[in-house]
Amino acid sequence: MVSQKEDKTSSVQQLIANSRNQKTKKIVEKAMPALLFSAAIISILTTFGIVFTLIFETFEFFKRVSITDFLFGTKWLPFSGNEPLFGILPLIAGTLKVTLIAVVVAVPFGIASAIYLSEYASEKTRRTVKPILEVLAGVPTIVYGFFALTFVTPVLQEIVPGLKLFNALSPGIVVGIMILPMITSLSEDAMSSVPNSMREGALALGATKFEVAIKVVLPAALSGIVASVVLAISRAIGETMIVSLAGGSTPKFDLNVTDSIQTMTAYIVQVSTGDAGYGTTIYYSIYSVGFTLFIFTLVMNLLAHYISKRFREVY
Repeated sequence: MVSQKEDKTSSVQQLIANSRNQKTKKIVEKAMPALLFSAAIISILTTFGIVFTLIFETFEFFKRVSITDFLFGTKWLPFSGNEPLFGILPLIAGTLKVTLIAVVVAVPFGIASAIYLSEYASEKTRRTVKPILEVLAGVPTIVYGFFALTFVTPVLQEIVPGLKLFNALSPGIVVGIMILPMITSLSEDAMSSVPNSMREGALALGATKFEVAIKVVLPAALSGIVASVVLAISRAIGETMIVSLAGGSTPKFDLNVTDSIQTMTAYIVQVSTGDAGYGTTIYYSIYSVGFTLFIFTLVMNLLAHYISKRFREVY
């Protein structure tokens, strides 16, 4: 009798505990969608806030400076006391010079590394090499900047005659090294997702391993590879510390990579460190440059998204 009462008591306690657990689960199930929705809304509102601030302050700048002079002017002399000039083309030229050099460095080595890791490396080698490559992505960019200024530039000065201390070549090479892990990692992921049946079919038809990699795997993973390159270019366009330390602060609208330059991000850093007072034209110019930079990166990200959808392989 006593044992039966104890069994009944324990079963009742279990029912009560289960009921409480069910109520807790229902509360959690009802609360989680609201919490997740709030997190999504906060992200969206933050993005809109940033864009609104850029647009509002940029309009304030264009009340003082002609938009035509800004877009098509070939001289950027905001600190000129007599007649400041705000032509954005020299800053765009400096940014594109560094970006193009970085792409020339990063794309061939990045894709070659991805092909090796995906098609040739053993599992043990892949587990060792890939994390080492990805460590480069975690190095602070200011370290890359000092590396470019104190090591890469002196080495290049021994090779390239007339190379100045501040130039576009050195930061371009180091930015390429910085974005190399992004291209390698994303491209290797895209190649690894190609089904082995495609490789085996090509090998069965007499193709060599290199031919399989170049003529089968690479085209099949093209959307992911191109998207990784576009995202890496976007990252290079927005790089700040490397070009600020090693590129200089002389905006020039030319194709010379051996002389001092200034990029859009480097100018923002220069003004943000206290060279301009609040409410001045120079102060508002950092928003106009920032908005231009935002347009560049937005276009690159939209392009990457379009390429990824347009050329995606369906297996």
